[in-house]
Amino acid sequence: MAQDDLQKRLDNSMYGTPLIKPEEQKKYLGTFRERCYLTMNVRQMAKPELRADLITELRKYPEASVLLNGTLTSQLQATYIKLLTDIGAKFTIINDGVTNTPESVGLILAAKEAVNQDIIDIEEKYPKQINEQEKPEKKSFWGKLFH
Repeated sequence: MAQDDLQKRLDNSMYGTPLIKPEEQKKYLGTFRERCYLTMNVRQMAKPELRADLITELRKYPEASVLLNGTLTSQLQATYIKLLTDIGAKFTIINDGVTNTPESVGLILAAKEAVNQDIIDIEEKYPKQINEQEKPEKKSFWGKLFH
């Protein structure tokens, strides 16, 4: 039994402590899915209209902290750092094991413990209503043909 403990200790020293759910931690900027209140991918972060929804969530959960993807463009990163400092939110920039694609996670509002939110994507949590005036009028087949 002592030999197993010694081997485990040596392995941890050489290779580091094994991670629980490493793929999930990589996707969610080093945290677990069950700790997330809200996520925004890089494409969503570029939309100014979603920032108000982020502020709503930040005010709803003042004890939560924000994890920012460290590979964001400097302009986008500066915009969110300014927003977060103006509100007084805690944030951390994560550089290890993150990617910068439009669909990769760019920002997470996370708790220190599990909160188990069903919907964490900002566009699913705050769907935008399209006004009737903004909807393009559908034309019939004959209307398209003669106009």
